[in-house]
Amino acid sequence: MITAAKAFFLIISALFPIVDPISGSPLFLALTPQLSAETRRALAWRVALDCFWVMIVSYFVGAKVLAFFGVSLPVVQVGGGLIVISIGWTMLSQKDSPPGAVQKNLPQVDVFQRAFYPLTMPLTVGPGSISVAVTLGANSAHHYGHHILVIVAAVLAIVFIALTVFLCYAFANALARFLGETGMAIIVRLSAFLLICIGVQILWNGASALLSAVVFHAG
Repeated sequence: MITAAKAFFLIISALFPIVDPISGSPLFLALTPQLSAETRRALAWRVALDCFWVMIVSYFVGAKVLAFFGVSLPVVQVGGGLIVISIGWTMLSQKDSPPGAVQKNLPQVDVFQRAFYPLTMPLTVGPGSISVAVTLGANSAHHYGHHILVIVAAVLAIVFIALTVFLCYAFANALARFLGETGMAIIVRLSAFLLICIGVQILWNGASALLSAVVFHAG
């Protein structure tokens, strides 16, 4: 039981700061403009479910899937970092809507097509989260094997993180009302800049690992 509790809190303490749905809620709002509260909650629920499955797969079979395709974690970090940088730059460079402008709602089908990309990956569960989940799962399998309580604890921890994603995204409009249009514009710009920085860090982590594996021979 103590082992399961340790596994539960380890997963939360390792994954929650990286997923960070609180900081992600302004980005979620910026990418879902003019949606009704009901549609936004439904979309937040879809994103939370997608996050749950991505983390579950990464934790339990991520290492085996990457090994099967011959892909290393540093390569995932490099590719994911480039995507995060691209999305952050797009958000940072987009122009603000003029005062009083009204944006047309996207059809509901189009809105939910964006649930997995980019709202789930890479904005919520990105390369950093995936690499951490894969590492945690591999370490747990190595130390505890198929211990049923540890497996249940891991699933419950991931459920907890997914629920926090839903709550933060579903009620992100409350944050928008509190900050106002100007405050939200500032938060979105700062979040986009931080997103670029995070992407650069992810890219650098992967590139550094790849470069460190290169062996140079003196001619």
